[in-house]
Parts: sequence; C-alpha cells; structure tokens
Amino acid sequence: MVKIGKRFEGKVAIVTASTQGIGFGIAERLGLEGASVVISSRKQVNVDEAVEKLKAKGIEVYGIVCHVSNAQQRKNLIEKTVQKYGKIDVIVSNAAANPSADTILETKETVLDKLWEINVKSSILILQEASPHLQAGSSVVLISSIAGYQPQASMAMYGVTKTALLGLTKALAAEMAPKTRVNCVAPGFVPTHFASFITSNADIRSDIEGKTLLRRLGTVEDMAAATAFLASDDASFITGETVVVAGGIPSRL
Repeated sequence: MVKIGKRFEGKVAIVTASTQGIGFGIAERLGLEGASVVISSRKQVNVDEAVEKLKAKGIEVYGIVCHVSNAQQRKNLIEKTVQKYGKIDVIVSNAAANPSADTILETKETVLDKLWEINVKSSILILQEASPHLQAGSSVVLISSIAGYQPQASMAMYGVTKTALLGLTKALAAEMAPKTRVNCVAPGFVPTHFASFITSNADIRSDIEGKTLLRRLGTVEDMAAATAFLASDDASFITGETVVVAGGIPSRL
C-alpha cells in the first residue's frame, strides 16, 4: 500500500475531464493529498456522481459542468473556482477526444477540427482564462500519451495531437516561468472507458502487455501518482518536461 502524504494542503486544483478514468484518478489523488479539487466534465449527472464519490472519501470537492470546447463553460469553470476558493494553484488539462479510427488522409475536416480543438487548443484557452489567477509556485500538468511519440495507424491523428502537447509543454514552460511550472505526463495504455476499444480485446491487450517491460497495463493510480509528483513541490525544479508512464514501452532515447 502506497503511503499518501499531504503535499497539497491549502492548495486549489482544477482537473478537466475528471469524472471518470485517469482524470478522476488524478482528482482523487490530489484531494487525498489535501487539495481542494475542482472537477468537471460535459454532463451534470456525471459531475454529481463523481462529487459524491470524492466527498465520501473526505475530499473537499467542487463540481462544474465544462465542455472544454465551449468558451462560456471554460470561463465559468475558472470564474466559479476563483469565486469559491480565491485562487488556483494547480491545473491538470486532461480532456481528450478520439472520434475516428480513419487514416490521416481519410479523416474528415470536421474530425480534424474536433481533435485539434479538444486535444490541443482547449488547454491553451483554459490557461489563458486561468493564468491571471495562478499563484506564484503554481503548476500546470498536461496529459499527453505514449501515442504522441509514435502515432499508431488506428489512432494516428490523435497521436499527432498528443505530439503537439509535448511541444506545447516546452513553449508554455518558457512563457509561464518563473511563476508557474508546466510539465506533461504521457500515459501508456490504461484500461479505462476511453481506451476500451483497445483494452477490452483480449488479444490486443495481451499484445500491449507484451510490449511493456513490466508485462502489464498501466493503472489510473499510476498516472495519478506521476501527475501528483509533477504538480507538487517535490518537483519544484522540474519544468518543461514530459514523464512517460508506460511500463517501459519505447518512447525515446
């Protein structure tokens, strides 16, 4: 059993797309470590259910409906957080979409727009809204993917948008320093609802497990732990970096 400390006592953290899967796991981890956590997703019922689950664990949590491609809802997410808590210390940008398995050259323009809008642009626009409220010593963590290093045929354009986040991390780290650190987590394969089309097939799952050095898929808790580290003061001299959490699947030298 991993012992969880209280690195986020007195801190306020926003996690987007956080009512299930990796986002929920990150929100839970930050909350268990003492943060006041603001969670969000597109549907009120999902927000309400996630809030109840987190409250049941003694976490201070506030839920807001936010579709990250909706300008008014993004503005509302930041404004309501500041109204309630007075500041923002941590932002984890986790929202992503993968609406198509088409090859890049067969992907419709509307799908290209959606991938860009949700997977890349929304992170920028949320930070534009939030940056005036970020405290000195604050932290941003973008959630990319192992697919960003080697986009696979079945999710090639999704992978390319995740590659963009690696560059965005570098650029934002330079722009937001020294007040705010910006880092990135690139998860490997985690059996969540989002990745169900990959991980629910026994043969595909076994093939992925065989590609990892640790011979298993990742867990939501693995991703949450890495994100919490980068967001915490334990990583106070780390910015502009991407941590690959993929069980040893090759990413780079």
